[in-house]
Amino acid sequence: MLFAVGPLPDEPLLAASQFHVEVLPRVLAQLAGGVDHLTLVFAPADHAHEDWRRAAVATLAREQAPVRVNALSGDSAQGIAAAEAYVVTAPGLTGHYLALDPNGAG
Repeated sequence: MLFAVGPLPDEPLLAASQFHVEVLPRVLAQLAGGVDHLTLVFAPADHAHEDWRRAAVATLAREQAPVRVNALSGDSAQGIAAAEAYVVTAPGLTGHYLALDPNGAG
């Protein structure tokens, strides 16, 4: 199941704060609804956001096991759909943050 995080501030500390205060309670409510996996979808951001996003997703995955929690970062509907199709069929994949490349991977 995809969960759109929504717009966050450009500044990493403000974005992390808003995520934890405003978005995380909605994520936890969704997880309490009995899903077997949840994929957060973040808007693309520069590398300064990677650490807090990775930490949040990894912590959620550990705390919500056996529910699988992963995250994607991208703005291509096709790319997000393809990545989500992969995540759903990879039963051991949890706690990962995948930044999608709109230009392809090489």
